[in-house]
Amino acid sequence: MKVAIVHYWLVTMRGGEKVLEELCKMFPQADVYTNVYNPKKISQTIKSHKIFTTKVNKYPLATKLYQKYMPFMPNALMQLDLTGYDLIISSESGPAKGVCPSPDAFHLCYCHTPMRYIWDMYYEYAKKSNVLVRLFMKMISPKLRIWDVTSSNLVDHFVANSSFVAKRIKRYYNRDCDVVFPPCDIEKYVNNPRNPQDYYLFFGQLVGYKRADLAIEACIQSKRKIVVIGEGKSKQAKKYQKSGYVTFTGRVSDEQVADYLSKAKALLFPGIEDFGIIPVEANSAGCPVLAYKKGGAIDSIKENITGLFFEEQTVQSIIDCINRFESMENQFTNREAYTAHVQQFSKNQFIQQMNTLIAEKKHL
Repeated sequence: MKVAIVHYWLVTMRGGEKVLEELCKMFPQADVYTNVYNPKKISQTIKSHKIFTTKVNKYPLATKLYQKYMPFMPNALMQLDLTGYDLIISSESGPAKGVCPSPDAFHLCYCHTPMRYIWDMYYEYAKKSNVLVRLFMKMISPKLRIWDVTSSNLVDHFVANSSFVAKRIKRYYNRDCDVVFPPCDIEKYVNNPRNPQDYYLFFGQLVGYKRADLAIEACIQSKRKIVVIGEGKSKQAKKYQKSGYVTFTGRVSDEQVADYLSKAKALLFPGIEDFGIIPVEANSAGCPVLAYKKGGAIDSIKENITGLFFEEQTVQSIIDCINRFESMENQFTNREAYTAHVQQFSKNQFIQQMNTLIAEKKHL
């Protein structure tokens, strides 16, 4: 079976690229197609495959300005010659699924999310952009939406990375799909010792939709310590640090992340993620997660066993959740329950489920 894997862009190693790594392991002879490719930023597992790029890769400063070139990607994808492939797997978050498969080929799309910046998060992205970018978004987004929906018809079967994304696929493409959780490196944390100390943890990029501000304000107002791990800058960092309750670490090593997870009372997760690998990693380390009850967290956290949910994306709702957690903290000390829960997110489970799905769907 000749296999092609199409990934939106290869310029960093984040969650989507971790999924691609496992797909590459499943199909060691597969060819990889992408819009933009920076080999310096990509793992050896992916680089061991033949990698082909669209014409966008030749545009000026493509590896840095790739998101600016997104309007050119649909046309570039449709010019790829995928003749002769039996199986095409598209890894979709940016444009990837819009390739033209042969009539006899089977096209499976593993969807991390429909493009947020043209659908449900369009207005949030627009508000944070300058006037020229907003004008460009207003002009190009309707055409991208039409292409996005139309190209969904080139997919034989969709696989979502969470129940949350499955609902979005149904809303925007009117397609049913299976859910296969992305592969998480749970083995990295499951054997780590657990020794909770007097602080909470926020872990993630300091960007708006992650809502680090809510977690920080909740801890300051309730006089609790919080450690904030992640790249980026908070506009109010100086004010937060003057409170004496907030510590910003910036980017840290995997060993340091493991140490923080082993000692944190709980991870605070106030944002909305399509899936959210960080709560799974926290649970792998035996660390409870207090999360906003929306998005992928609903799949990744087992309420009253590995964490708690708060109903509103507000400071007070987080404080109430922390108070509730501390009143029942002893209920979250069963390490075996955490280990059993996170097995469904393992790399082996991902590969097994994907192999089963492909075998079943390809022969329909």
